[in-house]
Amino acid sequence: MGIEKLTDKEEKQEKIVTMFDDIASTYDRANRVLSMGIDIQWRKKGCDKAFEILGRKELGQVTDVATGTGDLLIYWKEQAEKNDVQINKYVGIDPSVGMLKVAKEKVDFSEFIEGKAQELPIEDESTDVISISYGIRNVVDRVEALQEFHRALKPNGIVMILEFTKQERSGIVDKVVDFGMKKVLPKIGGFISKNYEAYQYLPESIEEFLTTEMLEKELEEAGFEMKYTESFSMGISTLLVAQKK
Repeated sequence: MGIEKLTDKEEKQEKIVTMFDDIASTYDRANRVLSMGIDIQWRKKGCDKAFEILGRKELGQVTDVATGTGDLLIYWKEQAEKNDVQINKYVGIDPSVGMLKVAKEKVDFSEFIEGKAQELPIEDESTDVISISYGIRNVVDRVEALQEFHRALKPNGIVMILEFTKQERSGIVDKVVDFGMKKVLPKIGGFISKNYEAYQYLPESIEEFLTTEMLEKELEEAGFEMKYTESFSMGISTLLVAQKK
């Protein structure tokens, strides 16, 4: 019975990876249209907060997990320069070959490795920062992934997560947001990518995901100390920054 469950997880994970392979070429364009570019500010805020908490002017390595097309790595580099922080090595990790192909074409300063969040292809205590933006809910073995982050981070290293966490929506504004996520977003994303199933998956995956409080608890159970949490745009997106104990 345990073996069957593992197989189901693996099949689900493989389906998600294949879906991202299919939409890789239009992923950046769809993101910018759907977020109206505001996700850029969320990403920059996450980078700045990580630098602030670390309080160091030189970092050996920043590792972006579920890096997709490498967007966040660009903002890590930009914000490092603005904060006068020297980063010696950038690494992007993703299980989607299609996404990594796009990433390698647009980001020339980073190493890219095909790999899963729950099986990071990097050494123990080898990176100062691990980031994952809008990817942790796509990791089927999430608890194992958080444990992997803890393993790979140096002592006092930082994990920075940006994610669409589950919200309890009841007011009028909340209902408008909910309508946009469930009805409007899938149609626009589907039109741009020509893959309606992929963008139908997004609101469904958020609905099945954790609340912010639940994700904080999982981070703490994996050996992290919460340092910063902030929600953006009426709770659509949440930034969580935690430090390895």
